[in-house]
Amino acid sequence: MAAQGFSFEQRAGRTARGAYRGLAYFSLIFLSCLLPASFAAGDEKPTSQPPSIQPSTQHSSGDPDARVEITPRVKSANIAPAVRGDIRIDSTLVLINVTVTDPLNRFVTGLEKEHFKLLEDKVPQEIAQFSSEDAPLSVGLVFDTSGSMGAKLQKSRLAAAEFFKTSNPEDEFFLAEFNDRPKLAVPFTHSPEEIQNSLTFTESKGRTALLDAVYLAMNTMHKAHNPRKAILVISDGGDNSSRYTESEIKNAVREADVQVYAIGIFESMSSRGRTAEEMNGPSLLSQLAEQTGGRAFQVDNVNELPDIAAKIGIELRNQYVLGYSPTNKERDGKYRHVQVKLVQPRGLPPLKAYYRLGYYAPYR
Repeated sequence: MAAQGFSFEQRAGRTARGAYRGLAYFSLIFLSCLLPASFAAGDEKPTSQPPSIQPSTQHSSGDPDARVEITPRVKSANIAPAVRGDIRIDSTLVLINVTVTDPLNRFVTGLEKEHFKLLEDKVPQEIAQFSSEDAPLSVGLVFDTSGSMGAKLQKSRLAAAEFFKTSNPEDEFFLAEFNDRPKLAVPFTHSPEEIQNSLTFTESKGRTALLDAVYLAMNTMHKAHNPRKAILVISDGGDNSSRYTESEIKNAVREADVQVYAIGIFESMSSRGRTAEEMNGPSLLSQLAEQTGGRAFQVDNVNELPDIAAKIGIELRNQYVLGYSPTNKERDGKYRHVQVKLVQPRGLPPLKAYYRLGYYAPYR
C-alpha cells in the first residue's frame, strides 16, 4: 500500500496542475464569449465625430428605412455664393426735409400732407410718405478756433451748449474744429457733454480753413447712423487757408444728404480792416445752407449767439419730411431740381418753405 500511495508533495503537485487546467479551461470559455462582443463593438462608429460629418439616424416615425442623410459641408472657397435672380430692387425714395415759417420767422407746425406740393424738374410728384415727428438726428458741430475768434470763444461755447439742450437721447454728434487745418476733435458720440468738455480747452490761433472743415464734416457724416443729418457751423469770417475750392465744396454739399446751418459772427460792413475773404463770408455760408434746406444766421452781437443756436436746434425738431418715388426712373447720375410749394391754409399769413433744392440721381 505504501508503494501505491502518494506523498504530500505529489498530491499538492497534482492538485495544482488540476487547478491550472481548470483555470485555463474556464478562461477559454470566457474568451469565446467575450470576443464576439468585442468584434460587434468594433463595428460601431466612434463617439467623437468631426463637426462637418454626422451619422445617419432613424426617422422619428420609427421606420428603419427612413433616414436623414447629412453630407459633409463643402468648403465655401470652392463654390460661388448663390444669387437670387428673381429679386430686383429698382426703386428710389427721395426724402425732403421742409421747414415752414411765417413772416415773423416763427415755425409753423400742424400742417397736413395736402398743404404741400412736390415737383422734380418741374414735373409734379406724388407724396408717398409724410411725417412731422421728431426723428433722431446725426449732427456735426463745425467750430472755428482761428486767431480772430479769441474774444468770441466763450459765447460760442455757450451757443453750442444751448444747441445741445434741444437734443434727444437717440441723437448722435461729432465735433470738428478748425483753424489752419481742420481736425475731428470728437468722433460720433451720444454724449453732448463730451463735446462741451472738449470745447472747454480750445484756444484761438492761426488762420481759417472753413471750406476744408466743411469737407471733413461731410466725410464724417458717412458714418452717421440716423437718416436725418445736419451740420452746424459757428465761424467769424470767410476762408483764407483751405486747400479745397469754393466750387468743390458746393458740389460736395449738393451731393450729400446733409442740411447745413451756420452762425456767422461777422464784423459790421463799415468796420475797417476786413479782408476780402471776411467780406465774402456771409455770402459763402448762405449759399452752402440754401442748397441743403438749412439756414445761415448773421450775428453782430455775440450775446445773441446762444439764442440763435437754440432756435436752430428747435427748428430741426419741427420739420416736415416729404417722401416720394420719382417718376423719372433713369439712373443717369444727373442732378434733379426739387421744388416744394405750399398750399396756403386759410386764416394764416403767407408762409415760406425752406428745403433741399435737389439731389443727384443714382448712377447705374
